[in-house]
Amino acid sequence: MAEHDSSSTRPVPPQTGIFRRKPVQAPPAEGGLERSIGLWQLTAIGLGAIIGAGIFALAGTVAKEDAGPAVTVSFLIAGVASACAALSYAEFGGLIPAAGSAYTYGYAVLGEAVGWFIGWDLLLEYTAIVAVVAIGVSQYISFLAESVGLDLPAWMLGAPGTGEGHRVDLFAVLLCLGVAWLLNRGIRTSTRVETWLVGVKLLIVLAVIVVGAFYIDADNLTPYFPNGLGGAATGAAIVFFAVFGYDAMSTAAEESKDAERNLPKAVILSLAVAMVLYLLAATVLTGMVNYSDLTGEAAFSEAFSAVGLGGFSEIVAIGAIVGIITVLFSFTLAASRVWYAISRDGLLPGWFARTNAHHSPSRPTWIVGIVAAGIAGFAQIGEAAELTNIGILLAFVVVSAAVIVLRYRSPELPRTFRVPLMPLTPLLGIAFSLWLITKLDPATWLRFGAWFVLGAIIYGAYGYRHSKLGRGEAVQTPGG
Repeated sequence: MAEHDSSSTRPVPPQTGIFRRKPVQAPPAEGGLERSIGLWQLTAIGLGAIIGAGIFALAGTVAKEDAGPAVTVSFLIAGVASACAALSYAEFGGLIPAAGSAYTYGYAVLGEAVGWFIGWDLLLEYTAIVAVVAIGVSQYISFLAESVGLDLPAWMLGAPGTGEGHRVDLFAVLLCLGVAWLLNRGIRTSTRVETWLVGVKLLIVLAVIVVGAFYIDADNLTPYFPNGLGGAATGAAIVFFAVFGYDAMSTAAEESKDAERNLPKAVILSLAVAMVLYLLAATVLTGMVNYSDLTGEAAFSEAFSAVGLGGFSEIVAIGAIVGIITVLFSFTLAASRVWYAISRDGLLPGWFARTNAHHSPSRPTWIVGIVAAGIAGFAQIGEAAELTNIGILLAFVVVSAAVIVLRYRSPELPRTFRVPLMPLTPLLGIAFSLWLITKLDPATWLRFGAWFVLGAIIYGAYGYRHSKLGRGEAVQTPGG
């Protein structure tokens, strides 16, 4: 299959030091990624990443253990905090419409070392998210298979230690590899499939909300704050991880048509739609069944069974499968585009920045798919989930800080969107992200530290020496 070298460069004065900065804007490149995504496809990628396991499982867990019916307040707090970071992404998306998201923004504003470590961190986080999500959707597939009478062999139903006879989570492995294959068919084909799947997911979520609304019992919503405002705040720290995903969408900026205008719109639109659906779904869930009776897992299926609509639970399971597959797509796309951007800048070998005949960075895409398949097939979901948190929050801190720095350093740059209430809005995003980081388990910090050290070694041994910026070259990223 034909490959394309997408590392078009132009001469610039060589820069030294680990905080050298790439140009914020540069002339368009030829070749490389294909600009074919419109506003609705971009929004679908964002909704695909944001609405997934959270709306089907996380709401029940938080309602039972922390917030009670005030889980809606938890989602609202998390949504407002997430919006502070989302607005920073929107400003950068309109200003720097290039692949790489937080990596590219950090590199252009705060320097190469900051960009490298955020990009390196996101490679781990995004790949781990793909693995976690694949394990989750595999469990729903097994549930549906059992409901129709299929007796599947135990060896293929889970990773070792997750059940008697379990050897590998085969469904999770196949899902990771299948999504990688789809993405390598090109962004035009894969986003068309993603848009249809997101449409199906939204219809099922709306059906759940509309049907469930007829079975709401106001008594189940009392007391609304069984654990006080503190319980709702604790719940917000948990559900926060269900209200990001726009960062994954921003990695596709370089494949978007009219990205300067469409990307800010898609960031805000995807988060707004997701938040409305989260609030409505959480209200329906805790209104149908008393929060104390929820078990957390498959909460909506249990709620519909409790009100005599057991058959509807299968529709919920189908919605969960479709919804979670769209999350797989969005974060595999994100990981491969971050890797592509890092390699195009010379911090990793340029071999990874070659695109195939479909204008897809096939090598990073396949590697992400294969590594995620290995994690999903042989690791327990709890072990994989621990890898997904800290990198995203650090990316939020970097992007929120960078938007403040660049607004005051280069106020003259043409911005199609501006963060309101500067600098208060991004400062709130930084504060909330740092607060959530303090809530992470110490084991997460240890894993992050090990990955950080490995990244420092690779950057020192290869990235710093081979940086195109350090050699007097600037990658030409599309400007429109």
